[in-house]
Amino acid sequence: MSLAKPSGFFRDVATVARRALRSLLREPEAIIPALTIPVFFYAVNIGALQDLAESGPGELDFKAFQLPVAIVFAVTGVSRANMLVTDIQTGYLDKLLVTPVRRVSLLLGMMVADFVLVFCLSTLVVILGYVVGVRFESGLAGILVFLLISSAWGLAFTGFPYTVALRTGNPAAVNSAFLIFFPFAFLTTSFLPMEALTSWLQTVATWNPVTYLLAGLRSLISGGWVAEDLAKALIAVGGIGLVTFTMAFTSLRKRVTTG
Repeated sequence: MSLAKPSGFFRDVATVARRALRSLLREPEAIIPALTIPVFFYAVNIGALQDLAESGPGELDFKAFQLPVAIVFAVTGVSRANMLVTDIQTGYLDKLLVTPVRRVSLLLGMMVADFVLVFCLSTLVVILGYVVGVRFESGLAGILVFLLISSAWGLAFTGFPYTVALRTGNPAAVNSAFLIFFPFAFLTTSFLPMEALTSWLQTVATWNPVTYLLAGLRSLISGGWVAEDLAKALIAVGGIGLVTFTMAFTSLRKRVTTG
C-alpha cells in the first residue's frame, strides 16, 4: 500500500481556500450582516451628521469622509474562524493533521478565502458610495488601491479571531473577538476630522492605527495620490498584520503540537 504524498504547498492552500469559499455560499447569514450593518450606519451617520459636519470651516464632503468608515466596518472581523471552530469541535481538523497537508496551509487557505470575501464586500460598499455621489480624485487606479488596502486591513484583523478559535475552540469566544475592534473603530477620526476632536481624543487617535488607515483611504477619494498618507496607511496595516499573524500562527503551532 502506497502512502499519500504531499501535493504541494500552493495546492494545499488552494484546496483549503476553495472549501472555505464553498462554505460561504451555504452560509449567507454570515455575509449579510457584514454588509447591512455598515450600510445602515453609513446612511444614519450621513443623515444625522452631514449638515453639522459640512457647516464647519473648510470644505468637507461628509459622504466621501464616511465611506472609508463604512468599508472598515464591513471588512473588520470577517473571517472563517467559526468554520475553524467547527472543524476543531467535530474532529475534522484532527483528521487533516494526520494527512500530508502542510499545517500552515490550513490557516493560509482560510485567509485567502477571507481576502476574497472582504474584497467583494469592499467593492459593494464602494458601489454604494458611487450611487450616492462619491467620486475618487485618484481615478480607477485609486479605486483599485483603495479596495486592496481595505482588503489588506480586513485580512490583517483576521488574526485575532483565528487566534481565539485555535486557543479556545469556542464559537462564543470567537464571536466576542470582534469587541477588540471597538476601541480601534471609535477612538479615531471615524466621525470628524482630527482637528475637530477634543484634546484627549486627539492624543488617543494619534496612536490608533485606524486613524492612518482612514487617512490613507480618504486621500484616495478626496486628495488624489498623497504618498505620505498612503505610506502611513500601509504601515498601520502591516503593523497590525504582523502582530495578529504572529499570534494566529503561533496558536496554530501550539494546537498542532498539543492537539
